[in-house]
Amino acid sequence: MTAFTRMSEKGQVVIPKDVRDRLRLDAGDRLEVIERSDGVFLRKAAARSGESFDEVRRRIRAIIRYDGPPATIDEMTNAIRDAAADHAARRDDRARD
Repeated sequence: MTAFTRMSEKGQVVIPKDVRDRLRLDAGDRLEVIERSDGVFLRKAAARSGESFDEVRRRIRAIIRYDGPPATIDEMTNAIRDAAADHAARRDDRARD
């Protein structure tokens, strides 16, 4: 969906109501402002920690310390599917006990 708005003299931007409703944005929600080469990206900030996506990603990478090649989308999808199947099998095993 594409929507248009204008910036005020004070630098304020109104997010159209239909977009706010669809994204469940409410007055007072914190938005992360991410500068990109093609413009500005707004994202609802994490409610719990107040950390930006990049801060969370850095923290996770420090914990995991994975030095291998990046996983492909297919590899990630397969890993999630396999983990879900393993979880379902364990749940079924417990239900039979």
